[in-house]
Amino acid sequence: MRLLLVEDDPNLGRFIQKGLQEERYAVDVAMDGEEGLFLATVNQYDLIILDIMLPKLDGLGVCRKLRAERKTTPVLMLTARETIEDRVTGLDTGADDYLTKPFAFAELLARVRALLRRGSALPSGRLKVLDLELDPVSHRVWRAGQEIPLTNKEFALLEYLLRNANQVLTRTAIIEHIWDIHYDSMTNIVDVHIRALRAKIDRSFPSPLIHTVRGVGYVLKTEDD
Repeated sequence: MRLLLVEDDPNLGRFIQKGLQEERYAVDVAMDGEEGLFLATVNQYDLIILDIMLPKLDGLGVCRKLRAERKTTPVLMLTARETIEDRVTGLDTGADDYLTKPFAFAELLARVRALLRRGSALPSGRLKVLDLELDPVSHRVWRAGQEIPLTNKEFALLEYLLRNANQVLTRTAIIEHIWDIHYDSMTNIVDVHIRALRAKIDRSFPSPLIHTVRGVGYVLKTEDD
């Protein structure tokens, strides 16, 4: 999942970004409302975490403009305002949820997961294809009953392939969902990670699951060839 965090407090922003990255999310960060609006317009995100008190354009304005452009990306608003009127205003502009500062990171994470589940028809529990099983909550993977350790990026890549099983995913689509805006576009970063994932998921097993579609991208097939 790729998230956008719009927060002008650099310390809080780094804290949230680091915590979310540790949970296998790719996170872009904007420091003001105008930058946040621009990124949300040109990139595809699964969720936007949006502070209300922002320079240049406040969070309410950002949310209002996104909804006016028919952007349906879920929005979680952060604010120090505690009155019911402020919460109602935020929700009325199109926000999907509202979290008051200060907050525990565990609560933020729970709300992020809830919004991602709400916005997706995909299953939120364990994902299973043939003898491959992935648990998004515990970040564990098994094949044929054998647990397989993965890096953060390998896990995120495998989860994305599983959630889109039998669909050919282009390298661009994979990059947009697994990496943030700071990736090096001149490298073969997707192919490198696919190769590493295959070495763990497919090499020691009789039936490969991850297949190359030459000139297009990759697909995880749910049936034996």
